[in-house]
Amino acid sequence: MTIAALEALTFGLGRLAEAARNAGHRLCLLTRDRAVYRHELAGLPADAVDIIDVDTDDPAACAAVLSALPGLRGLINSTDTWSVPGADLAAELGLPGPDPAAVRLLRDKYRVRNLLHEHGLSRGRALALTADPAAASDVLRETGLPAVLKDTAGTSSRNVWLVRDEHQLHDALAEAARQPLKGRLFAEPFLAGPVYSAETLSWEGSTRLLGVLSRQLSPEPRVREEAAAFPVAFPAPDTALLRDWVGRVLKTAGHDSGFAHVEFILTAEGPELVEINRRIGGALVGEALCRALGTNVYDAMVDTALGRRPALLDAPDPAGPAPGRTDPAGPEDPAGFAGPAGPTGPATGFVLIYPDRPGTLTGWTGLDTLAAFPGAPEWYPTAAPGDRVEHLTDQRGCTGIVLAEAETAELALHRALSAAGSVRPLVAADGGE
Repeated sequence: MTIAALEALTFGLGRLAEAARNAGHRLCLLTRDRAVYRHELAGLPADAVDIIDVDTDDPAACAAVLSALPGLRGLINSTDTWSVPGADLAAELGLPGPDPAAVRLLRDKYRVRNLLHEHGLSRGRALALTADPAAASDVLRETGLPAVLKDTAGTSSRNVWLVRDEHQLHDALAEAARQPLKGRLFAEPFLAGPVYSAETLSWEGSTRLLGVLSRQLSPEPRVREEAAAFPVAFPAPDTALLRDWVGRVLKTAGHDSGFAHVEFILTAEGPELVEINRRIGGALVGEALCRALGTNVYDAMVDTALGRRPALLDAPDPAGPAPGRTDPAGPEDPAGFAGPAGPTGPATGFVLIYPDRPGTLTGWTGLDTLAAFPGAPEWYPTAAPGDRVEHLTDQRGCTGIVLAEAETAELALHRALSAAGSVRPLVAADGGE
């Protein structure tokens, strides 16, 4: 029997293959570029994953490949880019999967923002724009400044502009007109506060908060992600509030099954949504979940793809009280599931490593010193020597990630930052060193 994956996140393929085996299936990966998974594949036996090279932007080609797979029982789609085609393919082939209409809604950040506003779950509305400096007057009149301009279907912090004055607004609109957007341009009010993401799992409309990830962004005006840690320990009342809030947000947005990675800003007035991704978190979020929960959370991804209730819903809850507290969870948390309090495994922090200039990556210095740092730091490369690094304003410029462990997310992040400080990408500029 076979479970197929329509592309995947950069990390987690090994865990996913193990989960498929646990369920008695083989994992088959459909991909247009094996190089994306080179780090994962390098650590796996040659026969761990069946790989089919296909243009994953061609739904007809993917449907033909999937139809020919022996004993296909489920289709996994853990990315944003292929979420809509994945839902369409699952429906076309009669496989378990989400409602394609609900997936299309979640891929449209403009629609989600306004839907939540209509239900009292977001203070601001989204404003549709044309990518033209002439639209500045609409932003000033309807949204005001500061504001954020972004792509309705953007990923990896691409095509996001924070504007605080009219000059920045005109520059952002002009730049947006030059970029190939995946969706449409829109504006929304700027939200002040630290960024987090709620990592959740849902089944038949009920949602469990698995934990909260901290997110460290670069200084303005860039908005690229630079570091993260999991699971953040909030006071019990704040945890209860977040459980209730994220459950209501996902229910309103129509996400009723599977993982979700819900980015939010904790403003002075409470949580405000940034965006909803109907998948497990990217970078090393999946690995962080596995370690904190002491289990392979990708088993739940396989369970969902097979149309059955994930056992992870009953696992210990890393979103419970902070370490040292033993008070149990209530009979049922606001998101719909009860569970014992406290993580069962270590917290993790990870830092993304960016070069300071574009060019051709030739390697890194400092990797041989990581073992000297506390927290058992590990290196996860996202690029290889010879790769061209061009985009430094978003996650496309990341060349690798340093991960470290500790008893709390705060300590893990400190350790990861310390270790990452010794790693430097080496980049050859155009025309020489």
